[in-house]
Amino acid sequence: MIMKKAMIDVAFDILSSKNSGETFVELWKEVCEIIGFTKEQEEDNIAQFYSDLSIDDRFVCFGGNKWDLRERHTYNEVVVDTEEILIDEDSDDISDYDVEETTKESEDY
Repeated sequence: MIMKKAMIDVAFDILSSKNSGETFVELWKEVCEIIGFTKEQEEDNIAQFYSDLSIDDRFVCFGGNKWDLRERHTYNEVVVDTEEILIDEDSDDISDYDVEETTKESEDY
């Protein structure tokens, strides 16, 4: 049976019927089975499904690429600490980059 429901809505239904989240791979397999995708359709749609899952605010990813419904988790469980991913402005990592030299080269064009 081929289903006309959106992949993301099928995922919502799957997670709503369970008590906890699932890994992306587990969830994707169930979505494909319910919708009735062929192997080729699975390959063609997996990236779109991951994108949809990532931007849909009904879902949250926590540890080990495990996904669940956001409504089951507190803010503190799902918030991402951005301090760990910010660039340290005092870092010497960009010191080798000569802005002045690059600007002169681009003026030649």
